[in-house]
Amino acid sequence: MSATGYTAQQLERRNKSPWTLVQAVLAPTQLLAFLVSVGLIVRYLSTGEGYQIATASVIIKIALMWLITITGMFWEKEVYGRWFLAPEFFWEDAVNAAALVIHNLYFIALLLGWSEHDLMVLMLVAYTSYLVNFAQFFRRGLQARQKRLAAAAAVGK
Repeated sequence: MSATGYTAQQLERRNKSPWTLVQAVLAPTQLLAFLVSVGLIVRYLSTGEGYQIATASVIIKIALMWLITITGMFWEKEVYGRWFLAPEFFWEDAVNAAALVIHNLYFIALLLGWSEHDLMVLMLVAYTSYLVNFAQFFRRGLQARQKRLAAAAAVGK
């Protein structure tokens, strides 16, 4: 394992993969969509106004989550040789899958005729699962950065 947490071969594949850039663009895009959507949902729940725009933001957020998951599977296949649940990414994938299920409960609740208010509360619960998933990736990134800095410091000694 290198200081980045990848084997030399995995690091080379990661650096050559076009999916690495796709993930680097989609991750902050999804975070921004999440933040906007939370704001719109809270506004609706507080004032009763803006249900349509809050709903649109929910659909955009769910679509982005699917997009980053599917493109992430291509990335994972290129880097680790598995489409999903590679040992190196097992917990991130498992929590992401759970978050996807929770997010998609929105569509089931919609079909079951839940009230607008209850749909928006459901999405706040679903967004909590996204925060857990985001925290995992953020932590992984911080750990990789710390390993790189430690390796650079060791070389400099």
